[in-house]
Amino acid sequence: MGFTYSKVILFSVIIFAIIFSISLVLAQTVLARWFDPRFAQVQLNRQLIELDMKVDSLYQEVDRKDQFILSIQRVLRGDTIDFSDPSKILSPEGQTVYRPSDFALNPADSAFRREFEKSDLALISLTNVKYRELQETFFFSPLSGFISDRFNTLQGHLGVDVVAKSNEPVKSIADGTVIFASWTQDSGYVMMIQHKGNLISVYKHNAQLYKKVGTFVNGGEIISIVGNSGELTDGPHLHFELWYNGNPLNPEEFVTF
Repeated sequence: MGFTYSKVILFSVIIFAIIFSISLVLAQTVLARWFDPRFAQVQLNRQLIELDMKVDSLYQEVDRKDQFILSIQRVLRGDTIDFSDPSKILSPEGQTVYRPSDFALNPADSAFRREFEKSDLALISLTNVKYRELQETFFFSPLSGFISDRFNTLQGHLGVDVVAKSNEPVKSIADGTVIFASWTQDSGYVMMIQHKGNLISVYKHNAQLYKKVGTFVNGGEIISIVGNSGELTDGPHLHFELWYNGNPLNPEEFVTF
């Protein structure tokens, strides 16, 4: 094999490139870890940046869940439009701002409403309608225990608190589909189940949830475990609520605990 100056130069360049590449890799990995005092700090800074990004993502996820929970609460209360912040009440095009006066009843409608309330037809209340539709349905007891705090709308307690031992299973009161299953700061692990007839059952302060959103559950099926999660609790118990057409019901009138 003959050697020429061009071949010698070519081989020299190739060998130099290989040695340079290996040296560069070693300088950024093994040698940097051994001899560079800033290597550990750089690695720590990278980890801190990654953790900061993860924390930001968690904050955004928690905020989205809080907004979702607030939306569900507004639906359960029957709220359709919030007039507390007019700047947020816009048309779908984002142009028109609605005012509470825009939704005021016409004087003729108000007069008709007063006349209707004075008539015998007004005796047919919404409560009676609820009883007729729901009393025909058999509801399982979500938990066996004693009630420590009863339903009281004046105090803002829209359900009942059932005290039981830790790790007691919580059951679905009827067939339905899970529409919410997550953790909230106030109520801990919460599950909501949509039943037929616009009926929603709510289970709060659980220790663990066994069902996910979109899962169909049967009446009497175990869905969670009694716990003490959330800030608004002082011991293992189940806070149970019933909502019908956006209105809270007294669970004791339909469920036996």
